[in-house]
Amino acid sequence: MQSPLELVFKNVAPSDEIKALVDQKAAHLETFYDGITSCHVYIRAPHGSQRTGNLYQVTIELRVPGNELVVRHNQSDVAKYEHLRVAVREAFTAMAEKLKSWKDQIRGDVKVHDGPLQGKIVEIHHDEDYGQIIATDHRLIYFHRNSVVGADFDALQVRDAVELVVQTDESAIGPQASTVRPIGDLAYDPATKPIRR
Repeated sequence: MQSPLELVFKNVAPSDEIKALVDQKAAHLETFYDGITSCHVYIRAPHGSQRTGNLYQVTIELRVPGNELVVRHNQSDVAKYEHLRVAVREAFTAMAEKLKSWKDQIRGDVKVHDGPLQGKIVEIHHDEDYGQIIATDHRLIYFHRNSVVGADFDALQVRDAVELVVQTDESAIGPQASTVRPIGDLAYDPATKPIRR
């Protein structure tokens, strides 16, 4: 995971046991897909949550290249959600299913496009000389200031369309672009629904 896990408790006393469970479940999600960018978990209970009958709400926001997957287990009349461990496990089970479905969709249903690889900038750090591109093949590609041709790195912005060449050998940080050239609109936008064969 590129960013540290974020866990927020609201109207619930933080517990080392629950923190450990969330860490374990978040790490397990990476066994399904190792390109997760970030994971935010929110655990809420109504005011006065010590009283019997108040049900927990667990929200998981998982960021993956070009998308954000969200699971919200809201309060209901299901008695098992009075137990926080169960609510956390159920929410992560639902997220695992959503993540597997997303991965199958991008792996099996995306049409292969001819021509140079294209993508959109999804992250750029002008002060640190690097950025990341979500390519049309749904890979997250790192690029450095020195790889930009035909434009000024400092003028590039998030959502700019680019054409890129990816180095054959992956670096320690994953796929890296050797050349990045800004272009007009994409012929195929990876942010839109995948094209089915």
